[in-house]
Amino acid sequence: MSLNVAIVGLGNIGNTHARVYDEHPQTTIVAVCDAIEEKAKEGGERYKCRAFTSVKDMVEAGLDIDIASVATAGEENGGHHYEPTMALLEAGIPVLGEKPISNRIDEAEKMVALAKSKGLRYGINLNHRFTPAALRLKEWIDSGRLGPLNIARMTMWINNPNESAPYFHMRALHPHSLDVMRYFCGDVAKVQAFFKKGEGRQIWSNVQVNLMFESGLIGSLTGSYDAGPGYGLETLDLMGSNARAVLRDACEELEFYPRRSPEIERYSCLGGMQKFPETFKSRITRWIEQNLEGAAPEAIDASGEDGLKVQRIIEAAIKSWETDTVVTL
Repeated sequence: MSLNVAIVGLGNIGNTHARVYDEHPQTTIVAVCDAIEEKAKEGGERYKCRAFTSVKDMVEAGLDIDIASVATAGEENGGHHYEPTMALLEAGIPVLGEKPISNRIDEAEKMVALAKSKGLRYGINLNHRFTPAALRLKEWIDSGRLGPLNIARMTMWINNPNESAPYFHMRALHPHSLDVMRYFCGDVAKVQAFFKKGEGRQIWSNVQVNLMFESGLIGSLTGSYDAGPGYGLETLDLMGSNARAVLRDACEELEFYPRRSPEIERYSCLGGMQKFPETFKSRITRWIEQNLEGAAPEAIDASGEDGLKVQRIIEAAIKSWETDTVVTL
């Protein structure tokens, strides 16, 4: 069995999606689409497929499209996802969208609702959870090796000088960090947040978010667009009643610290995955697998619903800061 693929948005991330599909033995790229004609033409030539400058023309061309990736960008990296996603879903095509699902909650809700009403698979590229190290940690938690979780601490910081919108840092970067926290810790009940502008900044480039999970677990996220080399991309520190585990940079390091023993376990590059860019292949490959298997829409890993829940946490953090309150979800 093979899947015919369409890709919308041919920037750096869209081409990353395309390379994974192009190299996979069970997918064939049959169409690419970009509003910039030159990019569309280049994509068509590179992947030997039909090229379009509008999704409408693409879905009306009579091509057999089994799945699609939407890798558009827009304001806060999510402003342009809505229209192409809705058009593809209306045409009955399952969609893997880039994060954030949208920088507007009402649009995210409509996309999720449409996919559900049509019984279509809808996933989001929340790729940080798709690593051998993350899967190993999930096994530890599910088996009770850490005991009941008490505290979760996440840091995610990079150097990004972008000043395009006041909450660009929060809406564009932290779908990843908050999805990782939800993946291991469950849904969030309450949110409190504090923001700070870095030196010379016009946007809120630093954030501290306090989280109360529905399980009673307490957590925090510290994020920044003002960090440099030596800080590391991300660190998740989970403290349970029996042990503590630390996951570093999505896939590079995993550590296990028993509460009552000095025997520390350290793993590097589990499954042979060495660097963060490799997570795109693991996530998109999982999307391909689930479509080949005929997975139920509600069973999709990192689904549109997951993406929506993350954006609701983000908007609650912004509301908390602007109203100086603790926000209940």
